Amino acid sequence: MTPTSAGFPTASFLRFWRAEAVSGFGSYVTLFALQTLVVLTLGGTAADVGWLNAAETLPYVVFGIIVGAIVDGRRRLPIMVRTDLVQMVLLIAIPLLWWADLLSLPVLLVVVFLYGTVAVINVAASMSFLPRLVERHHLQPAHARIDGADAVAMTAGPAVGGVLVAALGAPLTVLVDSATYLFSALTLRRLRVDEPPPRSGVTARGLLGEAAEGVRWAYRGSGLSTLALSTHAWFVGHAMLMVLLAPYVLTSLGLTAFQFGLIGAAGGVGAILGALITTRVGRWAGTGWTIILCHGITTLGVVVLLLAGRASGPTMAAVVAAAGQGLYGLAMGMSNSHEMSYRQLVTPDELQARTNTTLRSINRTVVVVVSPLAGLLAVSRGVPQALVVAAAVFALVTVGLALTSFRDVRAPA
Repeated sequence: MTPTSAGFPTASFLRFWRAEAVSGFGSYVTLFALQTLVVLTLGGTAADVGWLNAAETLPYVVFGIIVGAIVDGRRRLPIMVRTDLVQMVLLIAIPLLWWADLLSLPVLLVVVFLYGTVAVINVAASMSFLPRLVERHHLQPAHARIDGADAVAMTAGPAVGGVLVAALGAPLTVLVDSATYLFSALTLRRLRVDEPPPRSGVTARGLLGEAAEGVRWAYRGSGLSTLALSTHAWFVGHAMLMVLLAPYVLTSLGLTAFQFGLIGAAGGVGAILGALITTRVGRWAGTGWTIILCHGITTLGVVVLLLAGRASGPTMAAVVAAAGQGLYGLAMGMSNSHEMSYRQLVTPDELQARTNTTLRSINRTVVVVVSPLAGLLAVSRGVPQALVVAAAVFALVTVGLALTSFRDVRAPA
């Protein structure tokens, strides 16, 4: 479990980083393609986009906590390689079903649910693998570098996705992501990191006990409860925005798929900037205030996005919407590395996967519950009105966290 080198970045980390960056790029292409597929190819509504998002995240609700206990008892690198390959196969199934004229919304939801199930296992392994790869004091910069790559993917993915959807159609665009998972698997296979041997003789009852231990640690023994609860509330607003953005841009604002891609790319540009400055901001403001600042910027981003509806003409509407997404991306690029590194620094290695998947499972449970409700709210009250509710949620999270003692938290050395 000793990191491969005292220096940073190590060769092994850079290989891991490349695998994450490439597969992350493909994931953003697929996210854009699937939402566009639902709205344009299948003629879906905002509620259908909500069901799509819910199907991808539902496996966290069903399997997430148990998956953490399973991963904590096994070598994490082989799990990452195998799940990359399975995700590749599942994504290839989407254009094949479309080609055979068998692709409908229910069929797509089944494939996306299976894809999300494998993704739960993959993420549990990859998130808990990083502390075995780098030194403790390099965790925040390591997460910032990964977030930077994710931000580039957030920028390029939707833009490339818009071009590919326009040229090939949404189903075939998903093939891009399948190739990135193959690249990731082949790259990760070249890593050489010592991991403890897998546990043997673990019973089903034992797994349940270990899962319960992870829940107790996350919400009682670790001191993470304030951050965890505020993050769960943040995901209420985030789930709403992810459902509302596509119908807001494509329908309410009347913009094109290409413009939608550029707006998503603006969020990536903001995230790149956030990842570049986040380490300096954290040293100046501390972990707590940095995260609170990011939530405030998130709120402002949604407000600016709403102002796009008052812009004169589609070009100006696209510019204002891009500015709002840029602020949203800036906040995400700044906050994640501090949240993740703080969580991992206070958590022992044998509880890493359980802690990560427990908290992510609750976050995704929020998404599963809120996504269809956000879609129904948009259908009944209008997309702009639903966005106002999302902005209010983000504002409440910002103020609520600022009123707690978490504001003075600094990451342990």
